[in-house]
Amino acid sequence: MPKPRPQPQPRPGDEQPPREDAGHSGEELPVPGPPAASPPQALSMNELQQITDDISKLTIVHEIALNSDFKLQAASFSPKSLENRVKETLHKAFWDSLEEQLSASPPDYTRAIQLLQEIKEALLSLLLPQHNQLRSQIDEALDMELIRQEAEHGALDIHGLTVYVLGTMARLCAPIRDEEVRGLQSLTDPAQLLREIFRVLGLMKMDMLNFTIQSLRTHLQDHTVQYERKKFQELLDKLPNSLDRTREWLCKAAAEVSVSSSQLPSHPAVSGSPAAHSPGAVSSSTTVPSLTSVLNRGYMNLLCWEPGQKEYPETLFMDQARLQEVQAQVNQLTIIAAVLLVTSGMCGSTLCGSPGFVARLKRVTKVLLEGLSCTRYEEALEDISNQVLQEVSRTLSQLGYAAFTTDKCASLKGQIKSIADKGNAVRLVVAQRIHSFLSLFISPDGQKSQKDFPKGLDPIQEELLEVGRRFGSVIHHNRQVFGPYYSAILKKALLPDAEPDSDVGMDSF
Repeated sequence: MPKPRPQPQPRPGDEQPPREDAGHSGEELPVPGPPAASPPQALSMNELQQITDDISKLTIVHEIALNSDFKLQAASFSPKSLENRVKETLHKAFWDSLEEQLSASPPDYTRAIQLLQEIKEALLSLLLPQHNQLRSQIDEALDMELIRQEAEHGALDIHGLTVYVLGTMARLCAPIRDEEVRGLQSLTDPAQLLREIFRVLGLMKMDMLNFTIQSLRTHLQDHTVQYERKKFQELLDKLPNSLDRTREWLCKAAAEVSVSSSQLPSHPAVSGSPAAHSPGAVSSSTTVPSLTSVLNRGYMNLLCWEPGQKEYPETLFMDQARLQEVQAQVNQLTIIAAVLLVTSGMCGSTLCGSPGFVARLKRVTKVLLEGLSCTRYEEALEDISNQVLQEVSRTLSQLGYAAFTTDKCASLKGQIKSIADKGNAVRLVVAQRIHSFLSLFISPDGQKSQKDFPKGLDPIQEELLEVGRRFGSVIHHNRQVFGPYYSAILKKALLPDAEPDSDVGMDSF
């Protein structure tokens, strides 16, 4: 006789404490550097798969460190994609086969037993280390050897097993899954019920992973720099000579710093400025720039990355989308601030001091720029000039002032539309001030001097501060992870005859 099965236990609270971390060894990693040059070698499929897996792990850890809203998502394919059609075909074949086996006389429990084994493993994976009693209950209730014996004697109670599984799922699931788990209790077809149990368990496992990530985020951030550097070095060992774009990016920045330090006042590069078009090599007659100044210039250059330019440096691939979003926001804020400055200059302090006037201009300008690339600013500024003129006319009327003359209206519209030109004087001044301010966020001690907000940019202060914080967060993490690589590259490029441990011209950061 089969031994009695335990009944589902009452459900405790929904909250789950974080899993205990396995800990870290605490050992220090060697300071990495670019790998020595070696001839390219063909990689096997296994090696390529390993590299892909390493990149995936590195990307996940990087996202956890920089994205507070990061969550793992179940893999999904487009409904019409080949991958989705193959997946659906295979799944349908499996579940149709299960239904046929359970409907046979006598029933064939081969696939059902395989599923119950996987369901048991899924339930056990959701347990925390302190859930010893529940672990024993699951092992006893889903005793696979007993289940096989029952199947052989035609005494397997699929319904009783699924009732226990659903009760356990109800105890372990997050509150967001309560309704889905309750919905499973109304299913009577065993094949359909097992299929839905499998689906919801997959969601619960994802919930647990994301809960664990959030719980351990602070602890993970303490170690992510060492982990990322270690994994990146492993990739470099497998793919020698894979920092060419990083080297080119740094050498270009070094050349710009050398030229600007000898000819021009030091300032962040803005597209269209002389420094932005400096040669890509450092003149031997110039002073060797510091690592900090080169990196600051290189990072600021990312905000002027033109569409169609060479690919991002390898060390910034994981942050390319984030940095491009920052660049788009900077471009948008530049246009908004320029429009407001031009309007203020034409309308005077009395009109611009009218309650809500500047806020309304800012709002309409932002709406008309939303989602547009730089290449479409000209048409947007045409619409913006019309909306600004309408708002000016309405406010003048409300305040009892005379309307602008035809010539003044045309002048205002023309000045606003001319902002589309990258060489526009107002646009260049605004861009220079924004870039100078953002450069404070990427300097080691720069955030201490952020109290001095640039003149004329008060209407975009809140947005600019947020962009600066996001930009600074990405850059500071990048410095921590890849600083040793940058140092090694620049020493080799700028000081080829220096001793390996020489730090001449390279200050700390």
